[in-house]
Amino acid sequence: MNGTKGGRGRRIVLWRHGQTAWNLERRFQGSTDIELDATGVAQARRAARLLAALKPDAIIASDLKRAAATAGELSAVTGLDVTHEEALRETYAGAWQGLTHEEIIERYGEEYAAWKRGEPVRRGGGELESEVADRAAPVVERAADKLPDGGTLVVVSHGGTIRTTIGRLLGLESHHWEGLGGLSNCCWSVLGEGARGWRLLEHNAGTLPEPVLGDDD
Repeated sequence: MNGTKGGRGRRIVLWRHGQTAWNLERRFQGSTDIELDATGVAQARRAARLLAALKPDAIIASDLKRAAATAGELSAVTGLDVTHEEALRETYAGAWQGLTHEEIIERYGEEYAAWKRGEPVRRGGGELESEVADRAAPVVERAADKLPDGGTLVVVSHGGTIRTTIGRLLGLESHHWEGLGGLSNCCWSVLGEGARGWRLLEHNAGTLPEPVLGDDD
């Protein structure tokens, strides 16, 4: 899947939500609906001013509070409406959700190690990464197809969902997706449309490097 129709010069900006209290605690959020903390709101406002300079044509976002609130900051600056999509939620990770990074390694060490090796793992009995891409990537492609030539789509989502979506749009096999690395809170990646499909132009951009805190590290 490359989502292109002859190279129309479109861009997709995939923007991770701002910080939450669970991010700071390195507690796996998954599909749990956690709000931004005060730092996360400030991050979203700062990043929104930067992204507004790209003159986006459309904004779609996960309907979880942390992503919806982040998208709302860009909406406030640009005047664009946000389309909320359940398919852009973070990976459902069953028993892992609510556990800290250390607790996951202690209780599910083999499962965690297999995931980091790129093996298909239902973390905590939840979704496979390929299943996340199956639901999220088509939503992004459909929204991108509606852009004008040279248009820009902003997708506000979560670290794991963004990484798997990028991997799918680039045509990478799933065991290579881990090579993309995680996104820091309120940083983004940019895909540009080339003659042979989507290309990764920027990854984890936004400011000077920040630590990755969250489900996808």
